[in-house]
Amino acid sequence: MSLWKIAWRSIRQRALASTLTAVSMGLGVALVVAVLVIHAVVHQSFHRGGEGYDLLVGAKGSPLQLVLNSAYYLSEPIENIPYSYYEEFVHGRFAGEVETAVPICMGHSYKGYRVVGTTPEMFSELKYLGGRSYEFAEGENFKSENPFDAVIGATVARKIGLGVGGTFKAVHGVPEQGGHVHKQNFTVVGVLKHTGTPNDRALFVNMEGFYRIHAEEGDHAHEHEHAHEHRQVTAVLVCIDQSRPGLERVVAKQINQDTVAQAAVPSYVIADLFEGIIGNVQLVLLIMAVLIVVVAGIGIMVSIYNSMSDRRHEIAVMRALGASRLIVMVVILLESILLSLGGGVLGLLLGHGLIWALGPMIAEQTGVNVGALHFQMIELILIPGLIVLASLCGYLPAVAAYRTDVARSLTATP
Repeated sequence: MSLWKIAWRSIRQRALASTLTAVSMGLGVALVVAVLVIHAVVHQSFHRGGEGYDLLVGAKGSPLQLVLNSAYYLSEPIENIPYSYYEEFVHGRFAGEVETAVPICMGHSYKGYRVVGTTPEMFSELKYLGGRSYEFAEGENFKSENPFDAVIGATVARKIGLGVGGTFKAVHGVPEQGGHVHKQNFTVVGVLKHTGTPNDRALFVNMEGFYRIHAEEGDHAHEHEHAHEHRQVTAVLVCIDQSRPGLERVVAKQINQDTVAQAAVPSYVIADLFEGIIGNVQLVLLIMAVLIVVVAGIGIMVSIYNSMSDRRHEIAVMRALGASRLIVMVVILLESILLSLGGGVLGLLLGHGLIWALGPMIAEQTGVNVGALHFQMIELILIPGLIVLASLCGYLPAVAAYRTDVARSLTATP
């Protein structure tokens, strides 16, 4: 009989204790897997949202707040900048360095989703996820000449049941907190295909209509007389001329020297966020998960060690039949390794099963599709790590088995 079979037979003889120790190990491994995969999902989601343009230009304040609000539709806007500043990127002092500049206006919502005023170039000129063009599951992009047309994201369409031909009224602020519902309807003319970006969770309206819903409810003559000079935008998404490397830093420096606006590079801001905050949180969670695995390993050691008094006769018989001290020691180590590997496999199945079960919710909230087979490369060290841990934890019981007095154990047991 092989040593592996002997170790497995010993585990089966203590089925309940072995199962409990393996399950405790499995729960620890499942937590490690969950932390690794969820961190990767969050990381991927945030880095997707800031793609498609080089600079995000908005009012002076926190660059992080600017990026979270204007790129991810989280947080609240800082302030607005004059519409005339946006024009600097179209036919003003920055026009020579800019390929595309898309304005966005925020401050409205519909059923919990952001309503964003913008121009058709948002979907005809900008790209996402490494150069992909926006496509429509239904309908088409809105046109500049139709001020009350709208395009909605895939998640919005699915969650609130809007489609091409549907209408909605933008809400200034939140209705439950006294938000004002505008009278003018916007008509959906296009539904975006799923992009895996924050744009899936927003409604985009013609910026001209965004301005008009205020003007048509106020003083008509006064608003139209001063409409152009009073208009503002929340931010500008800027694509810099790619034929001139490093130009985005030059333009950003010029903008940041102004008193009107700031320029943020979304990828840099998100990198700082992950390094300074989210990365530290992940490290703490990972350390806690690893400690749980270590505690489970100690549980295996205690379980095997406590069983040694009941197994002295068994070990003595093995020795009397010719097994060396070293073979007995190896059997105990193999038993510890089998328990750890069994718990590790259980933990991997539990962890990835949980990710699979939560996959639809994760995709809805972050735009990142994950499944049971969504592995991280770092998981490859889990099994070798468990073998090392099991060897360390099995060493003390193995030494106890190694030192078993054969004669005394045989005579002490009837």
